Amino acid sequence: MGGFTTLLYKEVLRFWKVSFQTVAAPVLTALLYLVVFAYALGDRVRMFEGVSYAQFLVPGLVMMSVLQNAFANGSSSLIQSKISGNLVFMLLPPISYLEFFGAYVLASMCRGLVVGAGVLAVTVWFVDLQLAAPAWVFAFALLGSALLGALGLVAGIWAEKFDQIAAFQNFVILPLTFLSGVFYSIRSLPEVWQTVTHLNPFFYMIDGFRYGFFGVSDASPFASLVVVAVSLLLLSGACLLMLRSGYKLRQ
Repeated sequence: MGGFTTLLYKEVLRFWKVSFQTVAAPVLTALLYLVVFAYALGDRVRMFEGVSYAQFLVPGLVMMSVLQNAFANGSSSLIQSKISGNLVFMLLPPISYLEFFGAYVLASMCRGLVVGAGVLAVTVWFVDLQLAAPAWVFAFALLGSALLGALGLVAGIWAEKFDQIAAFQNFVILPLTFLSGVFYSIRSLPEVWQTVTHLNPFFYMIDGFRYGFFGVSDASPFASLVVVAVSLLLLSGACLLMLRSGYKLRQ
């Protein structure tokens, strides 16, 4: 497992060396979302009984930060290796595709969870939060970051230039995140849009994560857990097949 630990260390060190950009900047962005939305809509919007809008907003912002940064880590790292030509130095050593997958996904989870913890640590100064079910918070944080880490790896394998990664993030990740209930409860939507939202896997990650704080959610946390776990298994299987075949890597 020497190759696995070395690759994992390299990937964690890669984002930590520029933590001002990869950690501090997303935390500041989430804080700005909280300040703008909470102060602009805080007195006018009430999602759950006994939960202020600012309280409702924080778990969504934390999970959004986890997901977006977990995706960004693996995808940006792999495309940079492709463009710079140093990917060959990771393909030549006897590192199995399972070790390759595990190192990239774990490093992506690490970045996502570090950013999420930073967002939570900053926002609790402004909002009073309590954990109703901590186990659900940890479960969805881990599964969600792993799912987006694997998706980032898939995007990095598929992409051949930075423009394609940017397009994937702007036209897939960002819309799915913003339309998943980060800033609103789907109960406030028309019935047709509630149905559409239930087709978005990001909704289940954020809704299940929010359940861990308040003990209430728009969907059953057990159903959300099943959806996220199955999505992770399917995406991981697809990613492993791509790595095993060398798709767009051994060219």
